[in-house]
Amino acid sequence: MDMSLPTQDNNKVGPGAYFALAFAAVFFSGLLGGKEWYGVFDFTTLNGAFGKVVSKASLEGDTLTTATSAFRGTGGHGAMDGFLFALGLIPAVMFALGMINVLEHYGALRAARRLLTPLLRPLMGIPGNTGLALIGSLQSTDVGASLTRNLADEGEITENEKDIFAMFQFSAGAMITNFFSSGAILFTLMAVDGTPAVPASIGACIAVMFIMKVVGANMMRLVLTFTNKKAESTVPGEAS
Repeated sequence: MDMSLPTQDNNKVGPGAYFALAFAAVFFSGLLGGKEWYGVFDFTTLNGAFGKVVSKASLEGDTLTTATSAFRGTGGHGAMDGFLFALGLIPAVMFALGMINVLEHYGALRAARRLLTPLLRPLMGIPGNTGLALIGSLQSTDVGASLTRNLADEGEITENEKDIFAMFQFSAGAMITNFFSSGAILFTLMAVDGTPAVPASIGACIAVMFIMKVVGANMMRLVLTFTNKKAESTVPGEAS
């Protein structure tokens, strides 16, 4: 008598998996960032930031003036500064991996694979389960890198797919966060005649950056294709 338990279809994607995917997309996208109550559903807001420390103090008359800097301080270099930089990455990486493990348990990666593979496979030659890492990389380079490494370690993506995806992330890394924190201010500038100093819209600039990220990924995809073909053609044949 066969007493084995029935096997469970691990590839089944139910409503809960799609809900987990939707939550992950919003959580890592930065759409809910800020100091409002809904900031508790945003990765960057929950990840927080290190406090400031006093880096300089000067006495001007009877007034003591201080300047602050990040916990890394100023003027660091070499291995010691690199260590502090890596220390600053640890909270974001650990938090991102922890969230992904929770979302994976609820089927978010399976839902992403089913929904996004038909789009990402022809667009960049990568599977749909990279979708969460793709969304996260638009907000944080730490998130994109850690999630991609996790996919590679678990065998979810091949070496070539990892290289292609890394190229996508490398170009204009953390596009949304960096653009709105530093580049968007340019759109408030006005010329002498009262016209906008930047004759373009924010949406157009974001679209151009995203398109060029896709172009860069496909350039890497093309290079890998030709490299692999060349390697195969140079393999010596069997002796007759």
